[in-house]
Amino acid sequence: MGSEGPSVVTVHVTGFKKFHGVAENPTEKIVSNLKSFVEKKGLPKNLVLGSCTVLETAGQGAHGTLYKVLESAIAERENGSSAQGQIHFGVNSGATRFALENQAVNEATFRCPDELGWKPQRVPIVPSDGAISRTRETTLPVNELTKSLRKTGYDVMPSDDAGRFVCNYVYYHSLRFAEQHGIKSLFVHVPLFLTIDEEVQMHFVASLLEALAVLN
Repeated sequence: MGSEGPSVVTVHVTGFKKFHGVAENPTEKIVSNLKSFVEKKGLPKNLVLGSCTVLETAGQGAHGTLYKVLESAIAERENGSSAQGQIHFGVNSGATRFALENQAVNEATFRCPDELGWKPQRVPIVPSDGAISRTRETTLPVNELTKSLRKTGYDVMPSDDAGRFVCNYVYYHSLRFAEQHGIKSLFVHVPLFLTIDEEVQMHFVASLLEALAVLN
């Protein structure tokens, strides 16, 4: 996931459990089944699928679990493994296509309480980062990845708006952590399985991993 350093890249993946209005989160199923799916399908030689973690759909309350996932990438790198990357998957129940998120904003404004009852309004995610208008961007070439995936036949777009709910909250923390530790981070919004079925979504995720391996 980058031009310098080791040629092998390890990618750690997260999804989310259910939340208000979405009883079955497709990303829980995608992330839970990803290891067995890619074992059957095969991955590029220079790509290793690391941890696959399903997070509680919560901001502050799930902070500890998120940081365990982020820090595991650093621990592996220190053990001499490889370049590290994080991909976070979240659902956008109103979407009709996949979206690769360019950035996250330092603002938590939850339209409904998260699964642990937190409902912040116009609160900075990281107060030490300053204003809620502060953004952090991925260092991955989102437009290039989008073009590559479109060529493969997927309906996917780049996006500059990851919302202000838990998806954006997680992505902001991940991008900040990635910048501090020299790793890569990407957030991907997927539709419901009613809109794009499970099999297509699993193939999309595998194709995204392949596209990231080509970048490395």
